[in-house]
Amino acid sequence: MPHFFISSKDVNNNKITVSDRDNFNHIAKSLRTKKGEKLLFIDENQIQYETVVEEITNKEITVNVENSYKSFRRLDFRLYLAQSPLRSDAQSSIIEKAAELGADGVYPVYTDNCALAAAVIEKKIPKWQRIMLEASKQCERAYVPSCYGLTNLENIIKLKNDGFRIIAFCERHAKLSLHEYCKENPIIKGENVIVIIGPEGGFSQREFKLFEDNEIAMLTLGELILKADTAVTVALGNVIYEFENYRKN
Repeated sequence: MPHFFISSKDVNNNKITVSDRDNFNHIAKSLRTKKGEKLLFIDENQIQYETVVEEITNKEITVNVENSYKSFRRLDFRLYLAQSPLRSDAQSSIIEKAAELGADGVYPVYTDNCALAAAVIEKKIPKWQRIMLEASKQCERAYVPSCYGLTNLENIIKLKNDGFRIIAFCERHAKLSLHEYCKENPIIKGENVIVIIGPEGGFSQREFKLFEDNEIAMLTLGELILKADTAVTVALGNVIYEFENYRKN
């Protein structure tokens, strides 16, 4: 069922009025929605609304709310991806999959072997945010994740001081598998976890030393060497699985 993000201000007496241009055009023109069809909406408070279209004019859409409830389309911990952007469509796919897998946000990280120039990355961030919005609609997410501004590994590591757990996937320098690590260090409900994935060329020796000096867990996903875009999907998916397997409430 089509799913759209709205403001709670649009909800009044069990009716929702849709007048913003993007949602209106998508519903009325792209989907050619008709009176009597069902739509899903969600507001900034993560309240989900099951609705039926009552009226469509040239400027707005009115729907009747049949049911409302707190959305459950979210993880029980906050998952972030810190990743060195790739060339071509691979990066767009990474951004989309991160949103689909429930990530709260993506930090584009400029690494020593980054495939793109910093100026190119900064220009692409608005596009990546739009991709996250569309993926969130399609997957009925409770909220839209953020694509943050370009940063570096030093700044990501500083987030340890704010209580973030940081893990890096470094196949050739890993000391533990993700499974072994989570068995001994289970992720706690509500915790902030940042997953770091490097570029196709891998991390530099300077960056490996940076991880070691700051006691960042360097983990492996197994014996296979994965391309960076594949590694992102596998890493995020496995972190979610390990949380469910060893979850601490």
